[in-house]
Amino acid sequence: MSEIFLSPGAPRAETAAVELAVVVPSFNECDNVEPLIERLATCLDGIAWEVIYVDDDSPDGTAEAVRRLARRDPHIRCVQRIGRRGLSTAVIEGILATSAPYIAVIDADMQHDETLLPRMLAAAKAEHLDIVVGSRYMDGGAVGEWDKERVRISGVATRLAHLVVSAELTDPMSGFFVIRREAFDRAVRRLSGQGFKILLDLFASAPEPFRFRELPYRFRQRIHGESKLDTLVVWEYLMLLLDKLFGRFVPTRFVLFGAVGSSGIFVNLVMLRLLLIVAPFPVAQAIATLAAMTSNFALNNLFTYRDKRLRGHRFFTGLLSFYAICAMGAVAGVGIASVAFEENYSWWLAGLAGALVGVVWNYAVSSVFTWRPK
Repeated sequence: MSEIFLSPGAPRAETAAVELAVVVPSFNECDNVEPLIERLATCLDGIAWEVIYVDDDSPDGTAEAVRRLARRDPHIRCVQRIGRRGLSTAVIEGILATSAPYIAVIDADMQHDETLLPRMLAAAKAEHLDIVVGSRYMDGGAVGEWDKERVRISGVATRLAHLVVSAELTDPMSGFFVIRREAFDRAVRRLSGQGFKILLDLFASAPEPFRFRELPYRFRQRIHGESKLDTLVVWEYLMLLLDKLFGRFVPTRFVLFGAVGSSGIFVNLVMLRLLLIVAPFPVAQAIATLAAMTSNFALNNLFTYRDKRLRGHRFFTGLLSFYAICAMGAVAGVGIASVAFEENYSWWLAGLAGALVGVVWNYAVSSVFTWRPK
């Protein structure tokens, strides 16, 4: 027999195994930890539940705040991730850390309506649903006090979501849902883990359509902490869409790596033209090439490998390794192009083969050595 959390400091109660695990991805949400757990304890009274915070090593002490409460009850748990970041992967790890047959996902900032959770769980059980989604856009739901710009951006993102999800969801961007363990297990190995829209990833990755239902809720204003929404979050969302549209054919990172490489050609030509005013061609070409490699590294570090971004001294050691890898890639590309040309292939085909070898080499080797997995 096991225990469930009732409220901070409340007496223990014996019950059956945990039925509902509440996964809470967090980053810098220390002030919201205890209030959210207290609200969960109130609305989930009578349900065997646990809460699992998955914290991305918040500097404000979120993980320690969770542990302080966990010392009073073992069903408050914390998974602290070091050197990794991202809402979707946090949710995936949180779900994998529990054996509960139903899992709720809710934000740490208390903007989701936790009082809806018992209805969501009841609907999933009674109607044999795979997933029950909290919707801000169906009748009875609302986005709260969003400004017009955020409403517009959300509307565009919702329309784009239907490029990869055929289900008639009113709120495919929702981060508030209850999912059945079996449904998650069917989709988990297909998940991209990109960005912050795990619900969209789940629906796009399911091998067969989910049986689902939406329930309305009103999105709240944040009380403590700061919003994580920024332009790079939008970029991650676009990466998720690209992965679901084309990831089965070619890795999304490779597409982005190639696009960044194309921008490097532009940087090279501009720098070469400017430097030829004051320097001989060999010197100008060498400096322009170095500038292009530096630009490629910085852009890849910012966008292509955002989840493995190098900072501080690791940025500079990574840059040096990128220089070395690109230099070897250039040698390999020239060698392949030369062999192809000598075999009587046309000059443009030989050149294209050399460029492709260089790009593949740079991508493959830099993924292992420059942005190596953490």
